[in-house]
Amino acid sequence: MSKQLYRLVYYSRNRIAKDGNDFRTAIEQILATSRENNSRCDVTGALIFNAGCFGQVLEGRLEDLEATFERIQQDDRHGDVSLLAMEPIEHRHFARWSMALVSALPSDDSALTSIGLQSGFDPSNLNGDELHSVLHRLLLEEEALLAQ
Repeated sequence: MSKQLYRLVYYSRNRIAKDGNDFRTAIEQILATSRENNSRCDVTGALIFNAGCFGQVLEGRLEDLEATFERIQQDDRHGDVSLLAMEPIEHRHFARWSMALVSALPSDDSALTSIGLQSGFDPSNLNGDELHSVLHRLLLEEEALLAQ
């Protein structure tokens, strides 16, 4: 089994009903399951979503990422799953998170405006490096705000 780390970046269309509590419950279930599965196989990453789509970065060994991505593709809550990047990396950027959720905090307006999250975030307009950078930057900004 290889010890080489890889980064997988994808986006998908959200197929979860956009009904307030059902949507929130489905996202909470995705996060709980992802965190459990990812912890078990040492996959780290971050997820961003809105009512229309998901964007996600995953880091880990190639075989673990392939198995995780296969589960995502088979999950009927995701539609039109599109791989943006699968490449070797030297180190993890999301090492502290089995699955971090990047949310839209009101204080993040300037960062979020740059990718249009509030007006219909669409990761299909980004490449793998751009989506990775956006998630990493927003997560660090969110952590800094929560630490204050």
